[in-house]
Amino acid sequence: MSAPKIIALAGSLRQESFNQKIINEAARFALQTGAEVEVIKLNELNIPLFNEDIEAQGTPSDVQLLKDKLRKADGILLASPEYNGSITAALKNAIDWASRTEQGAVPAFRNKVVALFAASPGGLGGLRGLNHVRDILSGIGSLVLADQLAVPAVHTLFDESGQINEPVTAEKVSALAHQLVSVASKLK
Repeated sequence: MSAPKIIALAGSLRQESFNQKIINEAARFALQTGAEVEVIKLNELNIPLFNEDIEAQGTPSDVQLLKDKLRKADGILLASPEYNGSITAALKNAIDWASRTEQGAVPAFRNKVVALFAASPGGLGGLRGLNHVRDILSGIGSLVLADQLAVPAVHTLFDESGQINEPVTAEKVSALAHQLVSVASKLK
């Protein structure tokens, strides 16, 4: 059986995003299982605000690239920062674009296994926003794992190379990444 294809994505545009750092670590742990993993950074894509008038002129190239990569994936490692108790506008916009289907195409998030992460310097670790992400993804056909991880005090957890330097948190990130790969492999 071939290795599952995993997309790792953080819903932040910030250059030094803690959620991007968490998803990079989740991707590293998923790679250790033998999965094929690709990290996608939203701040490297030119995704306009979703607008049906723009869509009517043709799907923007970076949006199509994102859709194609998601369609080929078996699973998604997804970190969502919490903005005002909810999902970021950047992530919601990317999901809105990717959920749109061209004639005869499969929706990009349909039947994808998703593991949810959040990270914050605060005490709840971005937890409040994860239910919103879960509702959105479940509503568009994703299989969101019951287990999720919100990492509090994240600003204290990385060494200079970007790796988690706290063993308990590293183990939790690793376990959820491995769970995603395991479920995606079984459903592949």
